[in-house]
Amino acid sequence: MLTRETPLLIDGPVGHLEALYLDQPQAKGLALLCHPNPVQGGTMMNKVVSTLQRTARDAGLTTLRFNYRGTGASQGRHDMGTGEVDDALAAAHWLRAKHPDLPITLLGFSFGGFVAASLGGRLEAEGEALKHVFMIAPAVMRLRDEDALPHECALTVIQPQTDEVIDPHLVYDWSEDLSRPHELLKVAECGHFFHGKLPELKELVLPRLSN
Repeated sequence: MLTRETPLLIDGPVGHLEALYLDQPQAKGLALLCHPNPVQGGTMMNKVVSTLQRTARDAGLTTLRFNYRGTGASQGRHDMGTGEVDDALAAAHWLRAKHPDLPITLLGFSFGGFVAASLGGRLEAEGEALKHVFMIAPAVMRLRDEDALPHECALTVIQPQTDEVIDPHLVYDWSEDLSRPHELLKVAECGHFFHGKLPELKELVLPRLSN
């Protein structure tokens, strides 16, 4: 199994996007990872994102993580919404062009949970058959009416119960109002950044990626 990611630059809507790519031989799927709020220091190197990348790798998936516009070596300025979803769409198209036949799973943490959810709806509208979307401690308050979620793939929401950044009850209420089938997993005694709980996060995600 390969473990070292390859740095690369992907053409994005407003310039190149800095990315890390791990191409697994005989991969059974693809994982695209979306990172937290860049204005608050979020990057693709965030420890939760790194844990999700390693989990996807261990499940036998080829992985791609990237920095949104204005983050790290990615060009452009922060948009805090539509622009970052546009960036993620460019990354997904790059990944799909490299691997035309493998199913795509999206994993997003915090602000990246919003990005992954919105991206999933866009990809599905393009005819993409996603396998799974994971929203980890997601910024659901950023989802607007035009941010349609995908409807045909599995959806898993993982929410820390003592989240100090995203009010857990916002996520619980959003989940309760969501008409499409999904899974809501609550992580007890866990803050937003999963301090001391990253192994538990991996244990929740890995079997769902391995199905």
